[in-house]
Amino acid sequence: MTEPTTPATDAAARIAAGYATSGAALELGAVVLGGSAHPEAPIRVPLAMLNRHGLIAGATGTGKTKTLQGLAEQLSAAGVPVVVADIKGDLTGLAAPGATSDRITQRIADTGETDWAPTAFPVEFLALGGIGTGLPVRATITSFGPTLLAKILGLNDTQESSLGLIFHFADQAGLPLLDLKDLRAVIQFLTSDDGKAELENLGGLSSATAGVLLRELISLADLGGDEFFGEPEFETSDLLRTTPDGRGIISSVELSALQDRPQLFSTFLMWLLADLFHDLPEIGDVDKPKLVFFFDEAHLLFADASKAFLDAVTRTVRLIRSKGVGIFFVTQNPQDVPDEILGQLGSRVQHALRAFTPDDAAALAKAVKTYPKTTDYDLSEDLQRLGTGEAIVTVLSESGAPTPVAWVRMRPPRSLMAQIDAAAEAQAVASSPLQAKYGTAVDRDSAYERLAARMNAAAPPKQEAEKPKADDKPATNEKDEPSAVESVLKSTAFKSFARSAASALGREVTRGLFGTRRRR
Repeated sequence: MTEPTTPATDAAARIAAGYATSGAALELGAVVLGGSAHPEAPIRVPLAMLNRHGLIAGATGTGKTKTLQGLAEQLSAAGVPVVVADIKGDLTGLAAPGATSDRITQRIADTGETDWAPTAFPVEFLALGGIGTGLPVRATITSFGPTLLAKILGLNDTQESSLGLIFHFADQAGLPLLDLKDLRAVIQFLTSDDGKAELENLGGLSSATAGVLLRELISLADLGGDEFFGEPEFETSDLLRTTPDGRGIISSVELSALQDRPQLFSTFLMWLLADLFHDLPEIGDVDKPKLVFFFDEAHLLFADASKAFLDAVTRTVRLIRSKGVGIFFVTQNPQDVPDEILGQLGSRVQHALRAFTPDDAAALAKAVKTYPKTTDYDLSEDLQRLGTGEAIVTVLSESGAPTPVAWVRMRPPRSLMAQIDAAAEAQAVASSPLQAKYGTAVDRDSAYERLAARMNAAAPPKQEAEKPKADDKPATNEKDEPSAVESVLKSTAFKSFARSAASALGREVTRGLFGTRRRR
């Protein structure tokens, strides 16, 4: 006999029907009504909709990290590579199987997850600049670009524009900006007697602004910035790997050693996204995303950001979905994310919000207004009553329409909900197949060395110009010796650089939304 239905079970079934899918989906949990979970009413998000982005929000201790962990596990199992930003080291447990407990057993029963089993997942540990435990992730200054660097340096709009002119000069002059000393060398050259004419040609760059930029670069170096910029540069295609058995590799960017430098790591994470955007082809709508990127502590990305930076982030979020990449912003309050971006996030997983202050109450009221209308819940009250590991959810259905609002008791992760042993993490890094590629820093010939060589070289006497030594370059027929910049422009290295640029400008690096360099 079938058990008799009640108004609550009928309502739970009606809500769950709005989440029914014909294709693959990630299981979020079960509907909660009247304080009781209904395991027969599952809530899920279609795998094909994850490139429409999402938000995971909630106060500290409400379960955001465990929600992220559970989604990353299911994506990996479905063959989708994942990038997670691990601020506190809590996500290292993805690499180890979880453990059963009374709480886990109860949560499994509440959510109807009959096949739960402790499971470890394939994790690649990364560390920005090698600070912390993980493979070093480095970027060249040229690739990073002026807009993102200006965000790290805290420049105003005028200073950011001037920095862009310096990048433009270096691009045209064939001066590779690989690390901070290269950029400092170019600025010092432009403010020297030898570079005075070039500085005037740039226009809009005052000596005073150049001095400010130099001071900020020195400060960045003092904070460890030298570790982040250089070679070998991380290739973001390495974020798209799968294991031989078809599981997506979870790239965990370990950031616990950088908690005191939030602007630095948040902007570096945006560089990874910008680089992916430049390199990936358009693929349109697909059955599952090529990659899902979880951007934890998202408020750090937007704090004190320039309009140019926010515009570039907004365009990246809007356009990258057609390349098969989904982005989930993880933060405490939805207000941390600008409205222009919040409006592009198809999935909402809102853990408990607190309303202890008038500002909290205003944020709560604003959050309520962003949900579809519902008669099943009083969101103003229920958003404050959610238990740990519970959330108010709405996602995009397979048809692209918002699903009904659901109070969901979330499924528990299958991996370890704690940090793994430090020795185990270090061993995983040491045995990584990418260790040989990224483990050792390289300092090759670049702007610093080239400018230093030019400015230190003594000009040959005019009377000897017609009798060059065997190992010297042929003398020029010009009456005056070429300037340092002219010599660079005529060099073999620059000609090779110019051929590779492949842009309408011929000698200028192709740059994207953030002024970042496009890979070739």
